[in-house]
Amino acid sequence: MDRSQTVRHAGERTTHRRVPEWLLTTLAALLVFLALIAPPDTQHLIPLAILRIPVEGLLAAALLLVLPARPRRIVALALGSLLGLLTLLRIIQMAFSGIRGRQFDPVFDWPQLGNGVSLLEREIGSLGAFAVAGGAVVLAIALVLLIALSVGRLARVATNHRRTTGRTVAGLTVIWLVCLTFSVQLAPSLPVASRSVVELAYQAGHQVRTSVENQRQFDSELSAADDTSVVGPLAALRGKDVVFAFVESYGRIALEDPEFAPTVTAVLDDGTRQLDAAGFASRSGYLTSPVSGGDSWLAHATLQSGLRVANQYSYDKLVESDRLTLTSAFNTDWRTVAVMPANRGPWPAGDYYGFDQIYDEQSLDIRSRTYFGFQAPDQYTLSFFQRTERERAGREPVMAEIALVTSHWPWHMIPYLRDWNDVGDGAVFDEPDAGQSASAQVVMLDNARMRDGYRRTIEYSLSTLVSYLQTYGDDDLVLVLLGDHQPPTYLIGEDKGLDVPITIVTRDRAVLDQIADWGWEAGLRPSPHAPVWPMESFRDRFLTAFSK
Repeated sequence: MDRSQTVRHAGERTTHRRVPEWLLTTLAALLVFLALIAPPDTQHLIPLAILRIPVEGLLAAALLLVLPARPRRIVALALGSLLGLLTLLRIIQMAFSGIRGRQFDPVFDWPQLGNGVSLLEREIGSLGAFAVAGGAVVLAIALVLLIALSVGRLARVATNHRRTTGRTVAGLTVIWLVCLTFSVQLAPSLPVASRSVVELAYQAGHQVRTSVENQRQFDSELSAADDTSVVGPLAALRGKDVVFAFVESYGRIALEDPEFAPTVTAVLDDGTRQLDAAGFASRSGYLTSPVSGGDSWLAHATLQSGLRVANQYSYDKLVESDRLTLTSAFNTDWRTVAVMPANRGPWPAGDYYGFDQIYDEQSLDIRSRTYFGFQAPDQYTLSFFQRTERERAGREPVMAEIALVTSHWPWHMIPYLRDWNDVGDGAVFDEPDAGQSASAQVVMLDNARMRDGYRRTIEYSLSTLVSYLQTYGDDDLVLVLLGDHQPPTYLIGEDKGLDVPITIVTRDRAVLDQIADWGWEAGLRPSPHAPVWPMESFRDRFLTAFSK
């Protein structure tokens, strides 16, 4: 082999080595670039976002160019790991915001990831939920490692081409400054001069400080002596059955969204007319829930305790305390029960609330093969409560907290309202016209079908309550109907608030006279101008009003 052939073969080998090297470098650059320009929410995930110039990348490149080799490797690895963790946080925040309607709390929201797995388990089984959770953990670790390694690789390439890199960084810095000066945007709230990573880090730090401060305030209020002076004999309710019925995901949006409101408000207005004709009267307003999109138990705890319970950590501390609950205020002269069709097995917080009896999924003993747990028909839940508690011979008055869960995500099961005499053990809901929709997986992939299912289940829940009052309501029943939280933002959009409707219904006008100074509006439907209270203020207002 002559010299020219040797040189040619050596060149081919070098080229063959360079191709995968340049491919890896290109992929590393793409990964790091996408991590740097990732927008703050899913609304800004648009193709134009790739035209942004990330200042963090420019600063990091400039720093790495001037560092000696060994410190450069350490700093590159540290910066890459930090970028990987912040990217992971960004992804979690996007998902959390889309489901819960608020920012992910990096201090107290980690248990919610476990709750999400539990919810998945109910929908797709233990094996499927384990596979999803395990896959997510592996992907999260891989993402952080890949970004860290990618930054290290780019640092080596940049220093090997120091002059070209320096000129590129200088030119892009000038463009970045010009775009910042003139506020050049690719779309509303999507500037060319990107600072996404810096803003994310700042927001995370601010969230941590805010969460810690809020938790200190909660701890202070919890440790302070509870003002039980508001608790009297509840004389204005003596002899009454008092039912607190939470309608899952019944938020203010149901009364205001153009797609939901026409039919939902029609149900409420028609229900008001029917109940008025049957001798009932009602008053309505709004409460501001501590949560959105889920975590119903936190809203229940807030209403019961008079404290804003906004995270699992606060909830766990609350249920270990002796804080007065609405339930315990009724315990002297009422039998207190909880009807929780979605609870599986013992309820650890039940002892804190002080219920005499707790009915869960198993003890409700529904015989439907398809409607149970989170899909339990509200009509069955109320029918069970009626025959088990209100029709019990020789009974005392009952105070009940009832969770109506038909309107729970993913809104694919929509039962029909039956004749109450036919409800029985629930098997009637399996009949051919039972109103089943598509599978959960199909509905979850179609936002239009989810929205339609949400609207229809809310209408079903409200119609069922009106029908229950017409069928079983009497002069000794007081119903407090309210939502627990707004539905998730992936269904309704961002910035829809935390308000939920609340209504008190009774035949006894003397009961409503006790709340005349609340300013609540007549009827089942509060107007946009109805009073809005923090949910945590309800306990003391209620106990004060009915202890007069």
